[in-house]
Amino acid sequence: MPEITLLSQETIDKIAAGEVVERPSSVVKELVENAIDAQATAITVEIKEGGISLIRITDNGCGIAHEQVPLAFLRHSTSKIRSAEDLLSVRSLGFRGEALSSIAAVSQVELITKEVSAVTGTRYVVEGSKEKEYEEIGAPDGTTFLVRNLFYNVPARRKFLKTAQTEGGYIADLVERLALSHPNVSFKFISNGQTKLHTSGSSNEKDMIYHIYGRDITAALIPIDTGTELFSIRGFLGKPVISRGNRNYENYFVNGRYIRSSLIAKAIEEAYKGLIMQRQYPFCVLYVTVDAALLDVNVHPTKMELRFSDNEAFYRSLYDVLRKTLTHREYIPEVPAGEEKKQSRPPVSPQAPEPFEQRRIQNLRSAVAADSPYEPRYSQSEPSNLNVFEKLLARSEPAPAGQTQKADAVREAGSYKAKELPGGQQELPGGQQELPGGQQELFHTESGFLTPEAVKKRRIIGQLFDTYWLIEYGDKLFIVDQHAAHEKVLYERTMERVKNRRFDSQNISPPAVLTLSPQEQETLERCREQIEQFGYEIEPFGGREYAVTAAPADFESIDKGSMLLELLDDLAGFGQERTPELILEKIASMSCKAAVKGGNRLSRQEAEHLLNELLDLEDPYHCPHGRPTIISMSRYEIEKKFKRII
Repeated sequence: MPEITLLSQETIDKIAAGEVVERPSSVVKELVENAIDAQATAITVEIKEGGISLIRITDNGCGIAHEQVPLAFLRHSTSKIRSAEDLLSVRSLGFRGEALSSIAAVSQVELITKEVSAVTGTRYVVEGSKEKEYEEIGAPDGTTFLVRNLFYNVPARRKFLKTAQTEGGYIADLVERLALSHPNVSFKFISNGQTKLHTSGSSNEKDMIYHIYGRDITAALIPIDTGTELFSIRGFLGKPVISRGNRNYENYFVNGRYIRSSLIAKAIEEAYKGLIMQRQYPFCVLYVTVDAALLDVNVHPTKMELRFSDNEAFYRSLYDVLRKTLTHREYIPEVPAGEEKKQSRPPVSPQAPEPFEQRRIQNLRSAVAADSPYEPRYSQSEPSNLNVFEKLLARSEPAPAGQTQKADAVREAGSYKAKELPGGQQELPGGQQELPGGQQELFHTESGFLTPEAVKKRRIIGQLFDTYWLIEYGDKLFIVDQHAAHEKVLYERTMERVKNRRFDSQNISPPAVLTLSPQEQETLERCREQIEQFGYEIEPFGGREYAVTAAPADFESIDKGSMLLELLDDLAGFGQERTPELILEKIASMSCKAAVKGGNRLSRQEAEHLLNELLDLEDPYHCPHGRPTIISMSRYEIEKKFKRII
């Protein structure tokens, strides 16, 4: 049996540091929270190389007494609590006494601090938990931490850090949230010598939102200020017109603490249900105050999580408050002079297509008349029911020659399971059935349905639910999903342009000006080559604003700013190890946004044109997301249904 020994203090410190210090942003969070606890009214965060080589945190707080400085770097030394009972009513941001010891264990730390009442200050240097220097010096009131060469003595941890730009983006995002959580504190953030953020500390939350998120978001806020028996809440909810493809714009703070909470996130998102599109997330800045006795903040060393004494009651109360605020508002967007009107969408009527659908259908009719490829236009007022960049870009292989594709391929992205019926039959979507022996089958190449020779033999019977075309060919009934079919046509056309690097740009006048978050800025710079190759031209416009001066010509009717933001949202989760070709393929899936939707009436000639465009595709059987474009039902099966065949 291996011998049992005690770990060295150095090893213990490094293990403990791994729980608290995950990356440079973890260091910034701990030190800034300490500064806030020290009653600082001005905090400066300066980093170099994403905080990997240098982090400098300066505050004007109360400082640390000379004789207590070494004690502050020992594990579990804290001024916030005195006993376990104090954990039940923690009101400070820090309390565990692990931050400084953990940071000092994996970096080179220099501390300069001075109390207001002291004549001189203190300089203290510690590297890898070992004290190097301890002296009195002249210093201003407050505290300055310099953290150099993070993980210099733990190379295995250092190699798992992302690029300096990405790590810097995490810190920028964190500083913004800390500034939002304490608008009474002036924050200054400097990255590689450039000031990225500087707030006034005026305590005005709306001014802070304007400073961080820009004019457009600030103009679409709903104030909230109310309370229940469990909590009080104030802040702002974004109108449904503001949404993103990720949760980065959900900001909530409990007792001044920036946290992550699946419970609060779910309450927010459920409150917006039905008001924004699926797979979109709202904007909010919420300040929640709860009795400290009803919270457990001692859940994790990073203090990013907490528990409520009654999760269900808290969730229900929060949901009710948010939902009431949202549903008692009128959401009719104001129309700026000179721009195309954006109206709230009335219920879709098959007899009266909406204006943008009328334009799309007209484009198709024009293309048919000119015998040219149909390239529909998408209105900026149309919300898509697709997540443009879903992670379902896998392209299904066509059936091998001589084989048929069974009806089980009709399942839509795993959401359908065949239902067993008496006699071994299976019920398919829409009440279809699959008979033993595979009587029902999808069309395949040998059926000739999509061949030029079949054009004269196909007979379009009509359109079902303004979505599915019913076509008689031979002894089968083919059912075509117009949206899935058109998605595939557009996707293949766009992928061909990706392959041949043939994208055209269209100038935008005046340019669309966007305010990007740090993460969006990082994504833009990382994928700029592919985004510009796709047809975009983007220029810095000062600070965090960018001017979109040109966009892909194929999407002239889409709101250029919104399309780029959706693109950046989705590419943010696209790993850096991805090749430029894969990034371009993901960008190409934007073509799905322009596909004609279900619920739109097309003429028979338009349907024929769409079917003919499927002819040249290698795999016309599935849309880019893997859903079928066409299914079929044999005459034998139909007659079996009507008991003509026993």
